[in-house]
Amino acid sequence: MMKPKAKVCSYVLFLILILPASLPAQEDISLNGYYKSFFVVIGLPDYRMSGEIQSTLPLGSVQNKLRLQLAVHALSWLSLHTAYELTPTIQDNELFRSNLSITEIGAEEYRFIDFAPRFYPLQSESADSFGFFHNLDRLFFTIMLPFADLYIGRQAIAWGSAHVVNPTDVIAPYSFNELDTEERRGVDAIRLRIPLGIMDELDLGFVAGHEFAWEQSAFYARTKFNLWSTDLSLLVLGFRQNLLMGFDVTCAIGGAGVWLEAACIIPEILKPEQEREDESACVGISLGADYSFSGELYGFIEYYFNSAGSLQPEHYIENLNSQVFRDGAVYFMGQHYIHLGFTYQIHPLIPLTGLIMWNVTDLSLMIILSVEYNIAENIYLTAGAYVGLGAHPERIVMGPGVFEQRLYSEFGAYPDMFFSSFRIYF
Repeated sequence: MMKPKAKVCSYVLFLILILPASLPAQEDISLNGYYKSFFVVIGLPDYRMSGEIQSTLPLGSVQNKLRLQLAVHALSWLSLHTAYELTPTIQDNELFRSNLSITEIGAEEYRFIDFAPRFYPLQSESADSFGFFHNLDRLFFTIMLPFADLYIGRQAIAWGSAHVVNPTDVIAPYSFNELDTEERRGVDAIRLRIPLGIMDELDLGFVAGHEFAWEQSAFYARTKFNLWSTDLSLLVLGFRQNLLMGFDVTCAIGGAGVWLEAACIIPEILKPEQEREDESACVGISLGADYSFSGELYGFIEYYFNSAGSLQPEHYIENLNSQVFRDGAVYFMGQHYIHLGFTYQIHPLIPLTGLIMWNVTDLSLMIILSVEYNIAENIYLTAGAYVGLGAHPERIVMGPGVFEQRLYSEFGAYPDMFFSSFRIYF
């Protein structure tokens, strides 16, 4: 007998297949997508053990991703949007077994039901060097009502104007070392967007956690409006029984774009009082500006303050057990950061992009560089690197085969990555 979860997934696929065939007009359907291939070499950080610097061999990964996107405009007021990804991956088996980042964002996704992400080998089996993954990343209906637009299903939800860290974006955020950030990962939600004027809007939504469990779900109200040539948004968000209150302001000053994005998170305030842990509120603030110096050079600077972080690097790992880290609302471990980014157009078809992330707390750096070549229309080749500079972590032997890891800097503890990618859009 088919399990309820399998039944739902089967019905979803059946709907995707039959709905386009039921439409009389071919122009009501659009199909597009892309193919991407990533080749990555990962250098694990050196570490100190028994007073000596230890090194490990680099790890390799080859990932291919095929994404198909289908939009069906069934009626003047109804449309369906879907996206499905197939990702065969060949890599060192250690990459299947472990998460190389110190922190992990969104360990529990906002999806009330889903396929197992890996269908070969099965999730119950261990992968050696090959894994075949899939992801139903979009499946939502858009219903155009007389007074609003209603979105029901798996969709992308993202907020914030900051360029590196978005304090208000906690539903499905990216960490800084994600290689593929083109598509925000879909979440299961009901969203109502009500226009209040030419540039003003009220956005209301519910985001479902696993099996609609209240302690894993989220709800929000967000308004956006323009006042005195300034874009302002206000957000109230309940997520995983935490409460976030935030705002986002963007404007132009003297030819430069300026932004201020801030959020205050009160952990576990939506839990019954007897179940709460004694954790204080935390604040995240991103303040920055960008400027186009010429037709070839664009740059920005951003300061990020993270009160949930620690001022002592030796407390970084201990601090990761706090509620805001566990729920994916925060992932940087220090308190003060300065980010410098640029894009230089070497040639009309060759942009060079760079980002320097400086943890002022422990003086470590993450340097990110990439260069892209537009080979032909809709075909791109990219190469780049993520290189961390900072004090090495240390492993302390606690017993036979048992180690305790201590950090003395943040970016010195992350792996270096060197990558190339090939992308075709159709």
